[in-house]
Amino acid sequence: MVTWRRYRINKFGKFCFSIYFPSKGESCLFTLAFTYKKLFKPLKYFAMKKSNITMLVAALLPLGLFLYPLWRITLEAPQYPIPLAMNIHINDFSDVNPHDIKNINLMNHYVGMKYIPDAIPEFKIFPIGIMITSFIGLIIAFTGNYKWFLGWFILMIAMSAAGMYDFYLWEHDYGYDLDPKAIMKFTNPDGTQMGFQPPLFGSRDILNFRAHSYPQLGALFLALGIATSFLAFLIGKKNNKKTLTMKATSKS
Repeated sequence: MVTWRRYRINKFGKFCFSIYFPSKGESCLFTLAFTYKKLFKPLKYFAMKKSNITMLVAALLPLGLFLYPLWRITLEAPQYPIPLAMNIHINDFSDVNPHDIKNINLMNHYVGMKYIPDAIPEFKIFPIGIMITSFIGLIIAFTGNYKWFLGWFILMIAMSAAGMYDFYLWEHDYGYDLDPKAIMKFTNPDGTQMGFQPPLFGSRDILNFRAHSYPQLGALFLALGIATSFLAFLIGKKNNKKTLTMKATSKS
């Protein structure tokens, strides 16, 4: 049986310990030494880097999109005591109440709107994009300079803006690309075809419906992750200035 015998830290900064190995009735003592300064100094250095820890949190927060809805569209009308609503996830549509999407599809069919699909191409692209960017964020958090935090922040802003634009295009196509053979047709006062596009953000009236479109908890996780990465950059920049000031003072 191998047993721990003793340990000590010598004056050379080495962590030493002895192990007892019984073999054939004889005992042998082996003393092993580790230079703890070299072993623990990188960990101590990393622990002092608050910016890296902040960036680590920022990279993990967007993964909340896989747990909570990104967006919600709600339709209120007098004939529906309980509003119809659907959640938009990063990889799926879902009912807020049972059969909400089915009822929305039945209602929209009369004015020639498309059915809400079970899946769209973005449901395959967005999850991969979030996983890749979170992985990049983790690598930067562990190994990157604070300037890379700003790069990740800009990348996430650009991806989020592209996602919102894609969402707008989907809503526009959904609300304006109508079936010419629809049972009911509505026109604007100027004679043009009336559209039924839900708002990108906020509320608007569509015939006798009041449509609402607002972000949900998943979007909050994404926004917090982006904001936290910028905070990590600011902390890193501040610490870097302090370090440069201390070095300049010591030289003088």
